[in-house]
Amino acid sequence: MRPSLRGLVLSYRIPRYRYASLMIAFLTLELRIEGAHSLKDKRQVTRSLKDRLRGSFNVSVAELEPSPLWNQATIGIVSVSHSRDYLDGLMKNVERAATRIANNAGADVTDSFIEFI
Repeated sequence: MRPSLRGLVLSYRIPRYRYASLMIAFLTLELRIEGAHSLKDKRQVTRSLKDRLRGSFNVSVAELEPSPLWNQATIGIVSVSHSRDYLDGLMKNVERAATRIANNAGADVTDSFIEFI
């Protein structure tokens, strides 16, 4: 006969000091997609960029501020680490890769900026 686990509460307490030094890096990319003549063309470029960045780097990627214009897009990339130096290097590498991927897909990165929280 197996003992019942009903009513048993398992908890694990994580000390607060372990989270005090976490850094969040947020990279925003503004894209201009010259070859897009429809929303489908825009989605193809942005989906390709997002999938390739997720596959190459350990980052979260999403389209921000969905624009009704076919030739503009805003992409947000986020990563978390204990080291600001690591995040700075990672975001610079992601920015270079995103520019290369966007250029190959027929888009231009018109603006980019990095924020640390």
